[in-house]
Amino acid sequence: MKGRVNSLQSLGAADGPGVRFVVFMQGCPLRCVYCHNPETWSVTDGEEICVEDVLQRILRYRPYFGEEGGVTVSGGEPLFQWRFVSELFRRLKEERIHTALDTSGTGSLHGASEILQHTDLVLCDLKFSTEQNYRKYCGGSLDKVTSFLRLTEKREIPLWIRHVVVPGLTDGRENIVRIGEMAKRYSNLRNIELLPFRKLCSAKYEKMGIPFPLAGNEECAEDIIFKEYEKILRFV
Repeated sequence: MKGRVNSLQSLGAADGPGVRFVVFMQGCPLRCVYCHNPETWSVTDGEEICVEDVLQRILRYRPYFGEEGGVTVSGGEPLFQWRFVSELFRRLKEERIHTALDTSGTGSLHGASEILQHTDLVLCDLKFSTEQNYRKYCGGSLDKVTSFLRLTEKREIPLWIRHVVVPGLTDGRENIVRIGEMAKRYSNLRNIELLPFRKLCSAKYEKMGIPFPLAGNEECAEDIIFKEYEKILRFV
């Protein structure tokens, strides 16, 4: 089984619990205005690689995973190459390695169901709180995301919801409350992560010769998230 991979990160610390090996898949159907990895959009870029080769690279770092770490598959959008991800996760579970799926929840529900058979944790980006904003700012559908989230609940797979806080777009008490209310509908929810919007990706857009849609937006201060928005979530 072969797939297209954008990059491999051997010792990640921000993509799930513990120390993790992160596989960034190539290809994404969305075009989020704050996307941090535009180099993963194309379905033809990246490196074509087989599951066995990725597995062997992962196993070299197994001693660093400890009790909490493991492997996270991110992107791009992992559901875009669900056959590859499903097979990789199946092999990882044979090795008793913790698996986490970092996804937008956009893609084939059948493919998602196949991956979830071998998934220990789902990290899902809940990008916007309305169908209108999903379509306007990332070309996606909130309905598809909620269908995916219901599937994770049905499978009883622990769920982390992630939300990027962009000043002037996804910030403010009203939006954070809506995100919290939506996330807490799911009985398998274990954590809500609010991520501050950053513009480190601007250089990538410049190199690719495409405009960064939010170049004029301010970055989000971390202290606002910790001192204000996380407090709001506790009372939702």
